[in-house]
Amino acid sequence: MHLFRAVERGFWLLAVLLAACLSMPAAAQSGGAKAQAERQETQPLNNAPVWRDVRGGDNRSQTTQVRGVETSVLVQTEGEIWRQLRNGPITVFGGWLLVAIVVLLGLFFSIKGPLKLKEKPTGRLIERFNGWERIVHWSAAVSFVILAVTGLIILFGRYVVIPLLGLTVFSWLATLAKYLHNFVGPLFAVCTVLMFVTWVKENVPNGDDIKWALKGGGLFTGEHVPSARFNAGQKSWFWLGVTILGIVSSATGFILDFPNFEQGRLLMQQANVIHAISAVLFIALSLGHIYVGTIGIEGAYETMRTGYVDEAWAKEHHEYWYNDVMAGKGVAGGAAPATARAASMKEGWKL
Repeated sequence: MHLFRAVERGFWLLAVLLAACLSMPAAAQSGGAKAQAERQETQPLNNAPVWRDVRGGDNRSQTTQVRGVETSVLVQTEGEIWRQLRNGPITVFGGWLLVAIVVLLGLFFSIKGPLKLKEKPTGRLIERFNGWERIVHWSAAVSFVILAVTGLIILFGRYVVIPLLGLTVFSWLATLAKYLHNFVGPLFAVCTVLMFVTWVKENVPNGDDIKWALKGGGLFTGEHVPSARFNAGQKSWFWLGVTILGIVSSATGFILDFPNFEQGRLLMQQANVIHAISAVLFIALSLGHIYVGTIGIEGAYETMRTGYVDEAWAKEHHEYWYNDVMAGKGVAGGAAPATARAASMKEGWKL
């Protein structure tokens, strides 16, 4: 009899414990639901705890059947930071920087005009750039212009193209710009390497470059400032533009152009920001280079188009290089000085 009562008491005690255990999750769930209900009354549609877990990306219950980099990330907070940077400081300051440079170059040309030769052409030509150098230069130049134009459409299209030409035209231009930018980018990267290998030896800075830089190459005063085959301005463009910005733009461009190497969205966003900044600076510097090489200095464009310059032009703009060529110490664009001097001009700068 006593044994039966002991078993009965044990059974009821076990039943009470089981009931208590089962009621605890329900109570907790009821408490959570109650807290959520109170939140909806005081802060309607506020589901911050849930979205905080989603943004954290470390919630174990947050899973996906798709396997890959960041496939389990439902909300990437850094994306909003990238959007604000791209559509804010980069677009605003970068756009006004380019506009300011174009305006300044236009004012400078209207005031000073092209820098002309002080002496008449002699009619005797010196080879300044050989065929290989001109192929490398123009390949890089054409690919750079395509990248610059398409990049500007992609970056500033919604602010410039859409108001002027409308959404339909912009959609066609943006699509074309995207494909051209993606396919021409690797070509420019190759050209960057070729330019570096071709001209690095002759772009090493020296003491004469400091004197040239302090006098601005005579561009403002018209003073004769001697230099080697490449002056300080050209060397600055080579190192800051072609080398540094060229490498940065190419490297970040490859990250964006080939997203199949398991780089995540954060790396892509960082690369996009760096790419945009370096590209805007690259274009800004190139405007000065293009100005000097076309309308800024008389005869500069013909130099790269034909590869030859008149002796008077060589002596006035690159006297040290001219002296070396005439003395047989240097090589003029890859051709022997005696061979380079044999050509003649028909009339002035008409080749």
